[in-house]
Amino acid sequence: MSPELHTNDIANSGSRRLAQLAKLEAQARAANKAQLKPKPAIKNPTLRTWPDEFRGVPNAFLRSALFGAVRKGSRTDLKRVAINSIGGVQISYTGTRLDQIDLSVWLSVLHLSRQQMLGQELRYKAYGVLKLMKKTDTGKNRRLLHDRLLRLAASTVEVVLGDISYTGSLIKHFYKDENSLEYVVILDARLNALFSKSGFSYIDWSIRSALDGQPLAQWLHGFYSSHAKAYGLKVSTLHQLCGSEAREIWKFTQTLCRAFDALSAAYNNHGKSFEYAIRGDLVHVQRQESLTQCRHLSRVEKTKMMRAVLAGREYRSSR
Repeated sequence: MSPELHTNDIANSGSRRLAQLAKLEAQARAANKAQLKPKPAIKNPTLRTWPDEFRGVPNAFLRSALFGAVRKGSRTDLKRVAINSIGGVQISYTGTRLDQIDLSVWLSVLHLSRQQMLGQELRYKAYGVLKLMKKTDTGKNRRLLHDRLLRLAASTVEVVLGDISYTGSLIKHFYKDENSLEYVVILDARLNALFSKSGFSYIDWSIRSALDGQPLAQWLHGFYSSHAKAYGLKVSTLHQLCGSEAREIWKFTQTLCRAFDALSAAYNNHGKSFEYAIRGDLVHVQRQESLTQCRHLSRVEKTKMMRAVLAGREYRSSR
């Protein structure tokens, strides 16, 4: 190859790279301008829809101790208490401490409401909510449902995540219509801010239901379902995030192992894989990713590859 041709190739390559960088800069400027524009109010807000076999849950709640892995019994009343969380989420809570049963009730209400407008009256029969929770329609379970709905309505949660925030009750209003014997529930229309495209996750309801009565296993299921790729975490970190009442780490570690065993068995019984290992004080998890999470990971890898190419660096896939 002549020196002249080689010089032309280098010039052309440099021009293409400059054009690509200019395009990326223009896209970034356009995105910044879009962020500066005031967001129009959403008319007739609704939750994002999801298939019947799943439940949609804000990641902020799955990655925190808001719905803690706590045992049955009396609950502490909290007042603007900071809730342990990760991912840059700030949560404070006022009300009776919540647990995994409260989460199941709330998710059942959300599931029934997902195709209806928020901020309006939604009517449900106790039987329908209990059926979704895979509970028998007994007097005891009806009382449990009623008590948990009251608890959710009496609570106030404050969530801040970047430019997204929500302050209000998990259930805005709630009462029982004594004529129709229906529960009348109103959900705050602003709740849909917590259900942005990347702000919530699907959890497999069959797996969660199989773990009924095992709050730590249910919490772990939700926590790891909210991550497309699980990274090693310290046992002490999980202890704080799940809201465990165990005072000694070694006791919590024993309970954690039993919970992981139960979760792994539930995955296997539903034809899915879930494996864990505790090495030293680090917990490592491998589980079968959902199709949505696989697409997310593919987009992340594609972005990393483009950045490496534009920067002239070698690219190696992390998957």
